[in-house]
Amino acid sequence: MKDWQKYAAEAYGTFVLVGIGTGAILASGGDLVAISLAFGLALIAGLFTVGRVSGGHFNPAVSLGMYLDKRISMTDMLFYWVSQVIGAVLASLMLAYVLSKDLVATTITQFSDPPIDAFGAFIGEAVFTAVFVMAILVLARSRWTTAFLGIGFTLTAVHLIGVPFTGASVNPARSFAPALVGGEWGDIWVYLAGPAVGAVLAWVLYKVIVTGDTDLSDDMPNMI
Repeated sequence: MKDWQKYAAEAYGTFVLVGIGTGAILASGGDLVAISLAFGLALIAGLFTVGRVSGGHFNPAVSLGMYLDKRISMTDMLFYWVSQVIGAVLASLMLAYVLSKDLVATTITQFSDPPIDAFGAFIGEAVFTAVFVMAILVLARSRWTTAFLGIGFTLTAVHLIGVPFTGASVNPARSFAPALVGGEWGDIWVYLAGPAVGAVLAWVLYKVIVTGDTDLSDDMPNMI
């Protein structure tokens, strides 16, 4: 598999995820179930289409988790990030062209204030992302194609519980693209830092619970 194919697959998959997911926010009028299913089904569609090409991350937090677990190199992680952001931005640009920039701005990730403040949303995003990335770290080892369904359903579940509170980004590219295209940044740091912390937490949980490795110090030198 050529490197450019992997990066193109990440851009395409992220385009599908963000295009369908955020598009559903507009099409459904904000219906929670519709939005949650749209993100989950879009992820499943992307995984079955190009998942075998790149691994089907479509999310910088997932790529970080895979890098920490030594499944991809730092170079691949960085190029995956760039590809994912490009795919997400193209999706938001497409929606802005078809609909309007103002409508795209309404799809930015937002937390419910009250009862949650920015720090609470940060913690929530970290926890939701940890659950999602943990599932991927486990299911990506499976040889069954039904693992793709498990990953998509996990994203749906995270959205069902998370959207009313934090907005359930769990994906920096998904939040960055509408903010850039719509010109509404808000508390964007929540949706960049929260998923990053969640990815690290997921990797720690995976190492300890699934692999039984309680000494993570030997992994640290190889990450630099």
